[in-house]
Amino acid sequence: MPSKPSVRFVASSLFLSLLSLLSVLPSCNSAKAVEITLATRTSAFTGNIYIDGAVNNPGLYPFKQDDSLGDLVKAAGGLKNGADISQVSLIISDPAFASLPQRIDINRAGDWLLAALPGIGDTRARDIVAYRQQNGPFRNVSDLLRVNGIGQATLDRIIDLITVSG
Repeated sequence: MPSKPSVRFVASSLFLSLLSLLSVLPSCNSAKAVEITLATRTSAFTGNIYIDGAVNNPGLYPFKQDDSLGDLVKAAGGLKNGADISQVSLIISDPAFASLPQRIDINRAGDWLLAALPGIGDTRARDIVAYRQQNGPFRNVSDLLRVNGIGQATLDRIIDLITVSG
């Protein structure tokens, strides 16, 4: 599993606009009024953010400049029962990390998400959730072989797409 990306700071458009304004000020003559026009950005900032902590589906999610914290938490499946927003971690991703596929946590994913894995489908996904509810969390990905209908070939096909949480 790749390590979490380092935190990067993103300059806001307001900060960039203020820098533009400061570069104009030295040329101003106090006797004349100077019209200053701040250009609006034509494309909003977008990127990926790693959401972790007290959310139902931690992982890497796309975001836009105008997304709120609530939007990001909602994208990650909402808060876990009894959790508050202070228990959520947001980490702006390193571009190298963004190119890696996001892994599905088989201990947390719902059947709808598990069904998207190659060779799983709706029936196997429900079987995985039922097994997890009856036997507790998976300790490692190879424990999926204990689920009826999942063999080594299926596990080999999805092994790079899944993970287990503690």
